[in-house]
Amino acid sequence: MDQSPEAPIPNDIDALKTALIEARVELALERLHRSDDQALIAHLKLLIAKLKRDKFGQSSERAKQLDQLELQLEELEAAATEDECAARTAAVTAGKDASGISRKKPVRGPLPDHLPRERVVLPHPETCPCCHCNLVKIGEDVTETLEVIPRQWKVIQTVREKFVCRSCEAVTQPPAPFHPIARGRAGPNLLAMVLGAKFGNHLPLNRQSEAFAREGINLDVSTLADWVGAASITLAPLVDRIRHHVLSAARIHGDDTTVPVLAKGKTATGRLWTYVRDDRPFGGPAPPAALFCASPNRKGEHPKRHLSSYAGILQADAYAGFNDLYDPARKPAPIIEAACWAHGRRKFFVLAEVGKWPLAVEAVRLIDAVFDAERPLNGVPEDERLNRRVQMVAPLVAECASWMREHRAKLSKHNDLAKAMDYMLTRWDAFTRFLRDGKICMTNNAAERALRAVAVGRKNWLFAGSDRGAERAAALYTLIGTAKLNDVAPEAWLADVLARINDYPASRLDELLPWNWNAIALKDAA
Repeated sequence: MDQSPEAPIPNDIDALKTALIEARVELALERLHRSDDQALIAHLKLLIAKLKRDKFGQSSERAKQLDQLELQLEELEAAATEDECAARTAAVTAGKDASGISRKKPVRGPLPDHLPRERVVLPHPETCPCCHCNLVKIGEDVTETLEVIPRQWKVIQTVREKFVCRSCEAVTQPPAPFHPIARGRAGPNLLAMVLGAKFGNHLPLNRQSEAFAREGINLDVSTLADWVGAASITLAPLVDRIRHHVLSAARIHGDDTTVPVLAKGKTATGRLWTYVRDDRPFGGPAPPAALFCASPNRKGEHPKRHLSSYAGILQADAYAGFNDLYDPARKPAPIIEAACWAHGRRKFFVLAEVGKWPLAVEAVRLIDAVFDAERPLNGVPEDERLNRRVQMVAPLVAECASWMREHRAKLSKHNDLAKAMDYMLTRWDAFTRFLRDGKICMTNNAAERALRAVAVGRKNWLFAGSDRGAERAAALYTLIGTAKLNDVAPEAWLADVLARINDYPASRLDELLPWNWNAIALKDAA
């Protein structure tokens, strides 16, 4: 039917109904196409943002943008699917073929190969529906659907049978098995699930307790807390080994973030510190690891204690509490400072974004040119990385320094842009140290990425119950963060380690560390 504005309006009631139905179909299709386009655009924006994060490293402005894009995509995808269903319903109501109505979804990859497959063969006729002759199979079409088996609970009864000798009446009985936690009634998989949910997925124990109760399992918060405390003691030897591994690195990343700690009648502001070893940017063979430490405040005495035995390179921001670590008279030796270009860039970025200052925009452009030249060198061996930096990156750094010094001389000391320039120029030796050592990165993003889990988690658990609670959280963040850095599933690793560790030789505990665990798991499976 002609829907143009010039078309005459029919007087027949049935014709009007038909026109209305077709108009509804057209409107539904138009809404579908519009919302589908918006969802696709949001998907591409999120993909671009993630690629930028992977290449540039994590920073606060991009993290916030990424969260917003993910939320926007979630809403637009849901709206587009609603519009698709509405368009299909409208087409069916109008007596039209709805098979061609579908969204322009991104290409979906195959379902994971490691998952077990359950074949459900639909019943078919034994004879031909037309001539009733016998049928011969010539092929099949398979449609795969991802499904989940609801969580199942069970009680494992470990039976120790007693036997007596009829001659000497001696009683024989197998020894009691080792438990993941002393006198605990929780199996290793359950303990790993609780730890992974709290410190990996940021789900407080009270919410876990409520979820268990809905499944018919009454585990109060105090019981779960007992398990967490006992498990942290059981796993402490692995935390010590990760600490030794991190602090034996030639270069580490360091940073901290706030953690509210429950105090008398109020919450105090504690800190969680992280020290990350990641040699992958310069092709180092050592596995990555993240060490977390807790403190009741941000005084410089805490990093001094954490790094008392360390004498390598510390990549960090310009926190004054680190200054004593760089003292030439420090024992056993001074720590070498390496500054973070992401922190320096961030100050100009804020001025460029908020103030729209041309000089700030130009500063961001110059710094981004340095990042662009550095990016292809990620993962390149140390010596080659340094040689290529001298050729490709150093001239851009020199240009950036010359430009800053030229314009800094024209600004007052109270100018915000001058303060951003001073932040870098007064520490220029630390900012350019990466040009003299191939092990050093341009940014401290490795530490910021490690701390992001804490920042996300504290939105859910709000505060630590005590200083000891913060220390316990730091230990478990160390384990889970290190597992993630090594592409190991934290819950699977924790479950296996908790099942083994009490009966494992102390001299071989290194085998249970995340970077060694996969080999052991594969060997045992074979």
